[in-house]
Amino acid sequence: MAVLAESGSNPDVNLLYDINGLAKDAPHWFDRGMEFVGEYGLLLAMALLVLWCWWGVRRRGGEDAASSVAALVWAPLAAGIAVLVNVPIRGFVERPRPFVDHQGLDVLVSGKTDFSFVSDHATITMALGVGLFVANRRFGIAGIGLALLEGFCRVYMGVHYPTDVVGGFALGTAVALLLSPLAMALLTPLMKAVERSGRAGWIVRRRADGSGRSDALVPGARRAVEAEERDLAA
Repeated sequence: MAVLAESGSNPDVNLLYDINGLAKDAPHWFDRGMEFVGEYGLLLAMALLVLWCWWGVRRRGGEDAASSVAALVWAPLAAGIAVLVNVPIRGFVERPRPFVDHQGLDVLVSGKTDFSFVSDHATITMALGVGLFVANRRFGIAGIGLALLEGFCRVYMGVHYPTDVVGGFALGTAVALLLSPLAMALLTPLMKAVERSGRAGWIVRRRADGSGRSDALVPGARRAVEAEERDLAA
C-alpha cells in the first residue's frame, strides 16, 4: 500500500515536525530521559501499575475478587493479542518510518528498520490501560494517561507519525473492549477455581489477615466447621 504521508503539507507530517522539533530545543539529558521513558520506562510503569492493582484487589478480597483478577489477567493478554493483530496490518500498509521519507528529524532511537504503522508501543500501553479500566476505573484512568504519554514520546523520538500512534490507540482499545466479554466469560470461572485452590488461592485473595483469619476459600474448611458444630451439639 502506498505511503500514508509523503509531503510536509500533510497535517500528520506537520504535527510530527512540531512535536519532534521540541527534541531539538531540549537539553541532551532530557532527550536521553525521553528516549528511556518512551522505549522502556512507560512499559515498565504499566506493568507495575497492573501489579499494584492486583495487589490491592488481592488484599481487599470480596465476592468480586475473582472477576477483578480475571480482568487484570485479561489486560496483558489483550496487549499480546493486539500486537499479534498488528503484524498483518503492518505488512499490508508497509509504511516506512518517518525518518526514511522526511529529512531534518531528530531521531532519538536508532536501529528502527521495521514498518511504522501502527505503533506497537502505543498499542500495548493502550490495551493495558483499557484492560485496567475494565478491572478498576481509578487505575484504568492512570493507565490510559500513561498510554497517551507513550504516544507523545514515540512522536517526540522521531520514530512514529502521530497517526501511527492514533492507530495503535484504536487497535489496543478495540481488542481490549471487543474481546473483553468473551475473555471474562472464560477467565472468571478459571479465577474462581484458582480461588478455591489450597495452593494457588493466594493469587486471587490474601490467605490470612494480621489476626490469623483466613481470607481464602480453603477446600474442606466448611466441612470441618460443620462437623465441629455437630459434635458440640451432641
